[in-house]
Amino acid sequence: MPVTKDPDNASPAGPAIILVEPQLGENIGMVARAMANFGLSELRLVNPRDGWPSEKARAAASRADHVIDAVKVFDDLASALADLNFVFATTARQRDGFKAVRGPVEAGRVLRARHTLGQRTGILFGRERFGLYNDEVGLADEIVTFPVDPDFSSLNIAQAALLMSYEWMKSGLEDETTTNFTGPEMKPASKEELHGLFAYLEGALEARGYFRPAPKKPKMVDNLRAVLTRAGFAEPELKVLRGIISSLDRFSPVMPRGDGSPGDDPRRLPAAARAGKAEADRPAHKPAGDDEDAPPLGGKGTDND
Repeated sequence: MPVTKDPDNASPAGPAIILVEPQLGENIGMVARAMANFGLSELRLVNPRDGWPSEKARAAASRADHVIDAVKVFDDLASALADLNFVFATTARQRDGFKAVRGPVEAGRVLRARHTLGQRTGILFGRERFGLYNDEVGLADEIVTFPVDPDFSSLNIAQAALLMSYEWMKSGLEDETTTNFTGPEMKPASKEELHGLFAYLEGALEARGYFRPAPKKPKMVDNLRAVLTRAGFAEPELKVLRGIISSLDRFSPVMPRGDGSPGDDPRRLPAAARAGKAEADRPAHKPAGDDEDAPPLGGKGTDND
């Protein structure tokens, strides 16, 4: 996704992501990738353990090179926050103090509103092992925490950055359910087409004795139609269903299931051709050594065998 800039190109398109003493280059790279997924580009590192730059971070960023190339490194947290107007600190632990605590959805909207007003904002993330110290949280304006299982509340730093980056992007959508692509647009089936399917299916089932006992047929038909009307079929879907029913309807005791293509059903041949095919196929259905009058194998040969 291309990085979106403000019209005056004077500031980044969203909040800065600040990582305090990140330990692994791979985690830094995955944070950069998560940022790029959702249009963020400003990554700040406070005293990274293994120094900077990091080839491991670049590899893990998976082509989010514009984020990696623009990384800024600071010796202390106060310097990393100095030019920002508003900062959220992420934490999974209860903290003493008087700071407001918000969930990620609300935090994303707060960041968006402040960004719209021209304020510089940031989201602060702690160390992989134990997060932020209390005095570091104290440098932020508010706290954001995720609705995680209290018995397993620790998030990987890249996961936490991904969640906040997602909420940032979502907060800028006119419709929060908007997606980058949609399913195919299909014209809803007309009632005439749907009723035609009902009639065709009912006829196929009637021919096979589905409606038993006969007095229950009206209720069975009602149930069948209730099932088929619930889905709200489109025209192409009805065509698929009708084709399936048509294919199944061509099988018969003469052409049981598994005997080949329905197109080979002898009922579809002219009378002379049917007689010739039956004569040609007769030896194939007769056990060796049996008399001419021996019945064919396969029992009744009905659809219900």
